[in-house]
Amino acid sequence: MNNQVSGHQGKRIVIGITGASGHQGKRIVIGITGASGSIYGVRLVETLLDLQYTVHLIVSNAGWRVLKEELGWNVTDREGALNEQFGGRPGSLVYHPFTDIGASIASGSYLVDAMIIMPCSMGTLSAVAHGSSDNLMARAADVMVKEGRPLILVPRETPLHAIHLENMLKLARLGVKMIPAMPAFYFHPKTLDDIVLFLVGKVLDSLRIEHQLFTRWGDSDADTGHQDNHNRKN
Repeated sequence: MNNQVSGHQGKRIVIGITGASGHQGKRIVIGITGASGSIYGVRLVETLLDLQYTVHLIVSNAGWRVLKEELGWNVTDREGALNEQFGGRPGSLVYHPFTDIGASIASGSYLVDAMIIMPCSMGTLSAVAHGSSDNLMARAADVMVKEGRPLILVPRETPLHAIHLENMLKLARLGVKMIPAMPAFYFHPKTLDDIVLFLVGKVLDSLRIEHQLFTRWGDSDADTGHQDNHNRKN
């Protein structure tokens, strides 16, 4: 497989061979915005590529800045950064510039299986809620809503005011899935990456994509349940 990047930061960039993955024809759009938590989106892309999906990636201008500030990416060489992070994986990645409203994923006639914006800033959430399509991320999300396809937003903001909540409610009523970046601790995470992968797993669960990113509640009952019950009695 050719895992070299083609194009430059102002054009479409391809890593891998599209359509050559085990999930042939399975296309998922991922958006990374300028909300804190860019690692969520990065781990999601990595996981889907490892599962041999074709991933269409959009990163907002603020998202690139957060990738630099939080993860230390060299965003002056976007081709190099994408190839270093995602190259060599079995799936295929297609990067679309944020301003390319003529990209394939801007049209409802281009079939994709789902779209996830992770993390999702309140600005992007507002744009989706109000049907703004002045950039590719908002337009691609609008296409998902109008075509009745799965759209998942992972809001990452705190505290939330009434406008944020009203926008989330508006989208939820349209069938958009809200999966806030709220970690759980019942599986006893040992690292920050454990917490990140838990949320990635919850997103994949929502799409019925099998994974083994975290230990599920009750998974160990067959092994420990009897002993735990005995200990509680004593």
